[in-house]
Amino acid sequence: MDGAALFIALAGIIPLAIASLYVARTPRQVINLLTAGNLLALGIVAALATVFLRNHGPRLLFGNGMFLLDALSVLHLLVCLCVYAVALPSARIYLHAEIRHGLFTLRQCRIFASLWMLALGSMLLVILSNNLAIMWAAMEATTLLTAFLIITHATRESLEAMWKYIMICSVGVALAFLGVVFITAAARALPLAPREMLMWTQMVAHGNLLQAPFVKAGFILLLVGFGTKAGLAPMHNWLPDAHSQAPAPVSAVFSGFMLNAALYCILRYLPIAEISGGHNGWASSLLTGFGLTSVGIAAVFILFQKNLKRLLAYSSIEHIGIMSFGLGLGGMGTTAAFFHMLNHALIKPLAFHVAGRMGTLFRSLDIPGMAGALRTLPLYAATLLVAVLALLGMAPFATFTSKFYIIMAACTTAKWWLSLLFIIFLCIIFVGFLRHLMTVVWGDQTEHVSPEIPVIAWPERMLLVLPLCALLVLGLWMPEPLGNLLAQATDIVRPVSATLITGSQP
Repeated sequence: MDGAALFIALAGIIPLAIASLYVARTPRQVINLLTAGNLLALGIVAALATVFLRNHGPRLLFGNGMFLLDALSVLHLLVCLCVYAVALPSARIYLHAEIRHGLFTLRQCRIFASLWMLALGSMLLVILSNNLAIMWAAMEATTLLTAFLIITHATRESLEAMWKYIMICSVGVALAFLGVVFITAAARALPLAPREMLMWTQMVAHGNLLQAPFVKAGFILLLVGFGTKAGLAPMHNWLPDAHSQAPAPVSAVFSGFMLNAALYCILRYLPIAEISGGHNGWASSLLTGFGLTSVGIAAVFILFQKNLKRLLAYSSIEHIGIMSFGLGLGGMGTTAAFFHMLNHALIKPLAFHVAGRMGTLFRSLDIPGMAGALRTLPLYAATLLVAVLALLGMAPFATFTSKFYIIMAACTTAKWWLSLLFIIFLCIIFVGFLRHLMTVVWGDQTEHVSPEIPVIAWPERMLLVLPLCALLVLGLWMPEPLGNLLAQATDIVRPVSATLITGSQP
């Protein structure tokens, strides 16, 4: 099957999967249909990525040029596969537990599953769009669809988090719309048809002919607008509340894929801004600045968190900041940032799954209330310990490799103080996170808490182990196809040069 047929199949499978949900007569049937629909969609995504990798071409276009598949979009499709490989079984475990406790009706299951599939479809549309207007509209759709997943169980706190999310992100996406208008205005003098003026491929090809003042204004608006959705500081205020109130599988999708989809939108405009500005690095400097600010703010707030999921939410701000910092550095820094994006997608959904399960069993997400979890929930506590160490960049996990190369890239620039600040912030985060982790794993209970001791089936045991094994393997060995893909994605974002990360640990 060729790429065009696969793309058509992907466009059709998600609405068909949603329609099938309303044929189900029991909540368990809804869960099974949701799983089948997700697996079919993700299977097509994997096939699309395989077609591109076998094609060895710079890009594939579908739908009369409206949709695009290149190394950058394929990399984000792999991120999607990594996230949903954990989030989908996590969602099944979550939904079965809710049904067992009588907290989910058939109607609620249908709504949750429909929103889940629609959110997946809209995020994939962002990744595959060559048309800048469709990309913007799909990004806005993710806000409206995922907002209602936050209030899966409506409480005062979840409703407040949902409205904060909608208000802040809608303002951000509105600013991004103005950015699209400015970028389009910069191309008004080009010999292009109106439809072609919105095509990313045309914008990059004619970047040196765009009117630079309009491009600069547009990119700043886009960086602030899409940066709000990506969780870049100081536009991050919605993120800790939304992550802490949403169900754990939803938080996993938020952190692992949706934030990266918003950052992907910024990256599509980065080469346009750099080419029109004469490759002087002004746009990259902005991205580096926002990234460093995000890591710094996360470092401060991580020290004072008392809620485990909010702690992981600030970790997401930290990691999106690490990616932005590396992406702005260029060369080896950009390649390492893409590698870090893939590593983060492997491990963060697992951390949210474990946090959600422990919160359910302890009936609280407060860190002091979960103290001494190693004695009561040893498998979950041990998995959380290793997952957090991986998030913090401990060797030999792949996150160590990606962080190391980002620091190396910062050190090779003339701005040595950037790498110094970056390292200081990472050290603060390391100490603060470990302090909270030691309380959860080994701490003494201040009050008597007797969590429900679950029977952990073998599929969930595999779920707890496989992402860590994958991250360990990537830390010791870089597959050549993946290294080539990272380098090709770097060439798209930073057309100057790409640095290939190969081999084992530095």
